[in-house]
Amino acid sequence: MRPSLAVPCLLLLAAGGLLLSCAAPPENSLAITHVTVIDMTGAPPRVDQTVLLEKQRIAAMGPAGSIHWPRSAKIVDGSGKFLIPGLADMHVHLTAAGEPDGSRKFMIPLLVANGITTVRDMGGYLESLIPLRKEIADGKRLGPRIFYSGPYLDGSPPSFEPSFVVTNRTQANEDVHQLVQRRVDFIKVQSILSRDAYFAIAEAARREHMAFVGHVPDHVTAAEAAEAGQHSIEHLTNVLRGCSRDEPKLMREQFHVPTKEDTTARAHERVFRWQQELLDSFSSKKADELLDRFAAKNVWQTPTLVLLKHDAFPTLENRDEENENEKYVPKATLENWQKSRAEQRRFVGQAESDLRAGLLAKSLAVVAQMQKHGVDLLAGTDSPAPGVVPGFALHEELALLVEAGLTPMQALQSATSGAAEFLGNEKDYGTVAAGKYADLVLLDANPLENVRNTARIRAVVVQGQYLDRQALDGLLAEELAFVRSH
Repeated sequence: MRPSLAVPCLLLLAAGGLLLSCAAPPENSLAITHVTVIDMTGAPPRVDQTVLLEKQRIAAMGPAGSIHWPRSAKIVDGSGKFLIPGLADMHVHLTAAGEPDGSRKFMIPLLVANGITTVRDMGGYLESLIPLRKEIADGKRLGPRIFYSGPYLDGSPPSFEPSFVVTNRTQANEDVHQLVQRRVDFIKVQSILSRDAYFAIAEAARREHMAFVGHVPDHVTAAEAAEAGQHSIEHLTNVLRGCSRDEPKLMREQFHVPTKEDTTARAHERVFRWQQELLDSFSSKKADELLDRFAAKNVWQTPTLVLLKHDAFPTLENRDEENENEKYVPKATLENWQKSRAEQRRFVGQAESDLRAGLLAKSLAVVAQMQKHGVDLLAGTDSPAPGVVPGFALHEELALLVEAGLTPMQALQSATSGAAEFLGNEKDYGTVAAGKYADLVLLDANPLENVRNTARIRAVVVQGQYLDRQALDGLLAEELAFVRSH
């Protein structure tokens, strides 16, 4: 987008709907000159490069002075800047839980403004996702490329909506086939599936040549999920349990049937004891065996550490931290977050806070071990889960991956080249190279020196359209106005 068009366009967005394509069309030719390119192949940064974009693709790239462009091309001086591929958030929910048109109204601008040009929607309403993807693909709406599963496959009653309840082989076959017919990109399994239903889904997915991903159900071990062919595991579900020397005992205790005498406080105490046992029974030997199996079976992991920190394992120290980016969250969503936080405060003392900190630390340590064992990782956030602000959360996730022990390059690859490999789109996305789609992020500082520099965004190129800092600030301002009016 040319700077002179950014402000008028964004004013029209307010009248015409979020991110509808009143935006300027993609530049016919755009040259980013004298820029340092971090192509995400693992190669050292290439300094003083010129990158030529034409018709939504990278037409050419090479040392400054070696690339020629049309006289009509828009020129962007990249001196002192760093160019990386567009980022992928590999776990989002664009329609949110329970709302067919849900949070996509506020999520899409936040994703684009944060350099996210690809998302993997991990459970949502196809009634909204199908037309949304088409609008973006047709250039009628500015947004990231979307890959989706549609409804969850879960037990009864399901944890979230939309869900298909699967309790037997017939339902598994019918539901998987129906979703394949609707052209989903993968099947998403949830936590309360029975063993029989889970393995029936795995069999149906194999028969339909469709990948299945998601949670490791509570009735299934992580090792069994790997053997069944689950292609990615989200949130490290039941991975720590799989690293325990007492996994069978933990599984039995996990399925306690409440009695009339059980109170909320007693239930809370039971969970506390179970989590303490989970942490205390961690076995390095069991962990090595499980992670080797993940690597051998090509089971990718999306740990969503930002979700674990803010929602699964919040401590007394971090549960009340202010997040200035929550100003972009709609009131209704924020109220739900606040209810969740209030529930988490009940009965929580220092002992439980310390336990949660220990579980988070152990989760980070396991992620570091995954990298060493050759287990492939994906950066994802579970936006908009409580405390996880869409767009901004991915930069925090990258920082947590580095905190866990990954190098900045490894963390960045989990949101770029690794994501493209997982999606089977290496020829089009994930690295900066001639012929790839022009999904790029221009940064003011080197993310290999400090991964948090991914948030220092100077411009975003999404499907060939150049959005400078003024345009990105305009998106955020427009979004803030939208949130305050709803």
